[in-house]
Amino acid sequence: MNNLLISEPPLQVLPSLAKIVGLNEAIVLQQFHYWLERSNNTRDGYRWIYNSYSKWNEQFPFWSNATLRRTINNLEKQGFFITANYNKAGFDKTKWYRIDYERVSKASAQNEQTSCSKCASASAQNEQTNTNRLPEITTETNNNTSDNKSDHIQYKQIIDYLNEKAGKHFRNVESNKKLIRARWHEGYRLDDFKKVIDNKVLDANNANSFFTDKYLQPSTLFGNKFDQYLNQQIKPKVEKGTKSYGGVEF
Repeated sequence: MNNLLISEPPLQVLPSLAKIVGLNEAIVLQQFHYWLERSNNTRDGYRWIYNSYSKWNEQFPFWSNATLRRTINNLEKQGFFITANYNKAGFDKTKWYRIDYERVSKASAQNEQTSCSKCASASAQNEQTNTNRLPEITTETNNNTSDNKSDHIQYKQIIDYLNEKAGKHFRNVESNKKLIRARWHEGYRLDDFKKVIDNKVLDANNANSFFTDKYLQPSTLFGNKFDQYLNQQIKPKVEKGTKSYGGVEF
């Protein structure tokens, strides 16, 4: 039997759920639901589950620890996860999780309303086309349509932040937006882009001008090594003969 076909318990997810919360988030949400149904940890009238990130990562070996953390945090920020700390030891900061099923139901209802509105709108537009001439389709029209679907992506904030920190003058053009869009669809958000920019600007300050020109541009910063740059631990360069104490150089 081909070892890439299912011969072990699969991770399952409904496409409709992935459409609402995102694919990565849907996989995690479904898995947490699976364990909540089997949990004996009841607190304040709810079932809870808890685990370290390393243990959670064993259930999602196809993701890096950073991707898993970001996915769980996204679900928490959107209100799908409710967290608490019921650990006996005060120093134990392990998070306990439960799903806000009411939030999931509301999100599902909102998605259905949106779908119905789109269907009604499409029907109305179809009726209009019986009497109105269809507009010509151009490349410019297609590009605008694509951008409208991605209005939530914070292109301008990211480009402006890069220009501010790196002293550059990059424009909010499609070639740069395409790179940002690719990372955004992988689950990265504005804070992640800012962290990458900060890391590489600091890295550039520790190197020479050639390094600065080569790396401080969207094609490099927002490319395939984005996750690697995001997780870099870079310390500011200390000039020789300079000592510091308490953050004050002397």
